[in-house]
Amino acid sequence: MRKTELKKESDFWKGTFMAMASPCDVLMEVENETLAQQILTAISNEAWRIEDKFSRYKKDNIIFQINHAKGNTVPVDEETARLLDFADELFQLSEGLFDVTSGVLRQLWTFDGSDNLADKKAVNEFLNRIGWQKVKWADDRVTLPEGMEIDLGGIGKEYAVDRSVLIARQHTNDSVLVNFGGDLAVSSARKNNAYWSVGRLITGSDEAYSMFQLYQGAIATSGDAHRYLLKDGIRYSHILNPKTGWPVIDAPHTVSVAAATCVEAGMLSTLAMLQGGQAEAFLKLQEVDYWID
Repeated sequence: MRKTELKKESDFWKGTFMAMASPCDVLMEVENETLAQQILTAISNEAWRIEDKFSRYKKDNIIFQINHAKGNTVPVDEETARLLDFADELFQLSEGLFDVTSGVLRQLWTFDGSDNLADKKAVNEFLNRIGWQKVKWADDRVTLPEGMEIDLGGIGKEYAVDRSVLIARQHTNDSVLVNFGGDLAVSSARKNNAYWSVGRLITGSDEAYSMFQLYQGAIATSGDAHRYLLKDGIRYSHILNPKTGWPVIDAPHTVSVAAATCVEAGMLSTLAMLQGGQAEAFLKLQEVDYWID
């Protein structure tokens, strides 16, 4: 059952709920409890709407229709088209490393901290089912080859954060922080030049955090703090190279990036992870604030 909770902190209201397999927080620098509840309700409903529409686990949404079309063409609405356009842009920018068709690899890989690597032969066979370049995408119509799937999970949460910030601005001029599982953004600056304190989990610990002081904009984090494999002293990140089907080599444990929007921050943090050992060099070229370990 979906529900929200609202409680008063020292000088703001804190709303919580679960969406997209993540704990979601909404911090609101408003005085009125009724307004705080209205904002929380509107944001949680939007997060659940996006989850219902784009989750690969649902059986009655547009992603299910595309993935089960058996090679037939599927028309999509404007919102879905924008996300597919963005997926195409990321595919081009990353030279094929960001690929929304690579989600099928989850059938072979389970990143549970064990030493159970995927079977090399099975991975090689799955590579035939991966490749955005094989998808026909034009004029709001998508044709996915039979046996392939798309998964928008890599961009959906950041999109939901930015949508929620827009909703917050429709309700109040006061500052609202939206934090969906560590991907977050603020609607406006806090009063009296204050900031929001945000914790970032340090890899390898369930308790140690570094702290951000966020005044404006957004931060997104990519990493393997809880999703990895460890075999013969080698740590395998859950970030997979769609060209090989195997974890990216020498990927950082965690990358956080600050940007104007959560979608932009998420794009840069994900692309950095996909660069593996060249992640920090990539981020330096982007001239953005980042944290990496």
